[in-house]
Amino acid sequence: MTHIDAGTEVDSEHALPAPVGTGGLTAAEVAERVARGQVNDIPVRSSRSMVEIVRANVFTRFNAIIGVLWLIMLFVAPIQDSLFGFVILANTGIGIVQEWRAKKTLDSLAVIGEARPTVRRDGVAAEVTTAEIVLDDLIEIGPGDKAVVDGVCVEADGLEIDESLLTGEADPVVKRPGDQVLSGSFVVAGGGAFQATKVGREAYAAQLAEEASRFTLVHSELRSGISTILKYVTWMMIPAALGLVVTQLVVKDKDLDDSIARTVGGIVPMVPEGLVLLTSVAFAIGVIRLGRKQCLVQELPAIEGLARVDTVCLDKTGTLTEGGMDVTELRPLGGHDEEYIRKVLGALGESDPRPNASLQAIIDAYPDTQDWRCTESLPFSSARKYSGATFSEGNGESSTWLLGAPDVLLAPDDGALAETGRLNEQGLRVLLLARTARDLDDSEPAVDAKPAALVVLEQRLRPDAGDTLRYFAEQNVRAKVISGDNAVSVGAVAAKLGLEGSTVDARLLPRDQDGMAEALDSGTVFGRVTPQQKRDMVGALQSHGHTVAMTGDGVNDVLALKDADIGVSMGSGSEATRAVAQIVLLNNSFATLPSVVAEGRRVIGNITRVATLFLVKTVYSVLLAVLVVCWQVEYPFLPRHLTLLSTLTIGVPAFFLALAPNKERAKPHFVRRVMRYSIPGGVVAAAATFLTYLIARHHYVGEGALDAETSAATLTLFLISMWVLAIIARPYTWWRVALVASMGLGFVLVLMVPWLQEFFALKLVGVTMPWIAVGISVVAAAALEFVWKWVDRRFPA
Repeated sequence: MTHIDAGTEVDSEHALPAPVGTGGLTAAEVAERVARGQVNDIPVRSSRSMVEIVRANVFTRFNAIIGVLWLIMLFVAPIQDSLFGFVILANTGIGIVQEWRAKKTLDSLAVIGEARPTVRRDGVAAEVTTAEIVLDDLIEIGPGDKAVVDGVCVEADGLEIDESLLTGEADPVVKRPGDQVLSGSFVVAGGGAFQATKVGREAYAAQLAEEASRFTLVHSELRSGISTILKYVTWMMIPAALGLVVTQLVVKDKDLDDSIARTVGGIVPMVPEGLVLLTSVAFAIGVIRLGRKQCLVQELPAIEGLARVDTVCLDKTGTLTEGGMDVTELRPLGGHDEEYIRKVLGALGESDPRPNASLQAIIDAYPDTQDWRCTESLPFSSARKYSGATFSEGNGESSTWLLGAPDVLLAPDDGALAETGRLNEQGLRVLLLARTARDLDDSEPAVDAKPAALVVLEQRLRPDAGDTLRYFAEQNVRAKVISGDNAVSVGAVAAKLGLEGSTVDARLLPRDQDGMAEALDSGTVFGRVTPQQKRDMVGALQSHGHTVAMTGDGVNDVLALKDADIGVSMGSGSEATRAVAQIVLLNNSFATLPSVVAEGRRVIGNITRVATLFLVKTVYSVLLAVLVVCWQVEYPFLPRHLTLLSTLTIGVPAFFLALAPNKERAKPHFVRRVMRYSIPGGVVAAAATFLTYLIARHHYVGEGALDAETSAATLTLFLISMWVLAIIARPYTWWRVALVASMGLGFVLVLMVPWLQEFFALKLVGVTMPWIAVGISVVAAAALEFVWKWVDRRFPA
């Protein structure tokens, strides 16, 4: 290794820290820095903390509304009037458990991927954990090692570092003593040592991860739509509650507990509490289904978000291609024997203990014959663009070979260069094998080298990438390939996968947002993209109304992932990308994304369908409260009555309907699409129910009249709600018919079993009034059919 000494010139921009000697820090110096807190202590931040998860799921508008009403009912009414409150526990528990499971998985991934750097202390090199590194530690690095803290290079022997995860630049950077080494970069060639200058939160990668780890929730139209509905319901509840309290307590002169119970009975059904729970359940079950396919969803609404995406930004490496390469062709030049060339390539592969991807492909294609002995080797360097080796052949002869970039090893006018260019345009990589008469320690060993063969390499395409891209095309989701590699080669790879569209060099893109957005709309493949451009591209697409998903695995992708509507990270990606992404593909397979889209569409389609059930209840509850205040009569229902109706006509059937198969494409405007059915449905239900109640008040007199009136009104509301369910359940299948029928039988059971009659305070009295209730329900059902068909024609979705 090349050791730095007092005479070495150092770039003033990267001045060396105080020297610690080639033996590294002493035990006393380490202890002193630990005492000062100069350690690499970075807490694992894979997602929200447990406290943040609990807080976010407990303190919601829904929990506040229902929670207050539940506490009141626990004090003033029997337990059967407080059943609605247990929805809070279920809804909150599902959200907490789901996020906790995702957090555990991510934390385990962070531990598995943790590096153990080699640190030199007291002249002895030993592996330590990243948390044990202190300021000024001397850290040894070799091929494949990761820099876990920032520092300055003090020793270098052909040291080349890949900073692509930080900068997006694909080519390795040659490092010399005095050069800066950034955390998050990897050694690809040579070796050396660097002295830690920034540890813990001050390190570059840690600061980037800290910015990324500021938790942001993915936008969910379902969630925001439900939140909007709850906001308006909250404002409607205030005057309704005041009106009901005055009516029940003052006007009708009822006792306090009964007045409160009937007031709460009028307010609770205004809140679509089951819709919040059902949405969480549908998302959670979707997350579990995706988990079986090795897809970790960190936020429940993320699967909805991906289903609404219309643009997917993809990286070439790791998404469309696999890590390895394959030799597709060997072209001998200058009359060389192919069998002999194969032996040379096999020996070259054996000579390098740490082959890169290109050389590994040659090793796989041409095994070493083991009768050649390597006497000298020259490792690959991105500065010189070739590697080399000298062999003692089995017959006693000696030869020196170079393997590298044709444009470096060949003369500018060589005919083979034109063919190399054509192959590059096809997305192929070409290496030249050349024989040289010079020694490898010569200053220019490639001079006068004689070309012997062209080795044509091809990146391995993911076998499922083509099908995945076709799926997105069929679903009207546009794919944009964004890569730091050469635009021509990236375009060739995309073309092989059937991705049509123009190829653009990102260095030529307009800098203004509108200009960039227009270029992105017209182009498909973008090469030489910088990390900042990735982020700008996401913003430009969003400025033109696109919903953008971004895939990535490097630290340089973090901010673009965070800005995108949906961030998708590979499981093998950096800790920072896994922390900020909403979806982590644990099996590193891009082919999992169609499953996420399909799951999201199932959830969106079904929740939109069953939301109508819940919001019909909200509308008729508000109207019933208004009608009760205007007529100054007792509120017809206790909470237990509406809990029974909600369970049989909304809760249980909605659960099954929400989990049914559904391949409808996701449509926007959730609130508008739901309310166009809910408002007329709720108006019809409220008018018919209140009409039955008023007729019953004239029909029944004496003790127990209110219970009889309530039972008649409950029968009408149940039958209308069942008809709403029957409409929502269309088109019918055997299980949908069975579902609707079983809910009807459940209500009949309550009316027939004495202890259930008593528990729910339901008992039909006489024959005339129940049949009147049935008749009103039939007319209301016919009105529902007519009104909803008119809405379909007048306000198409």
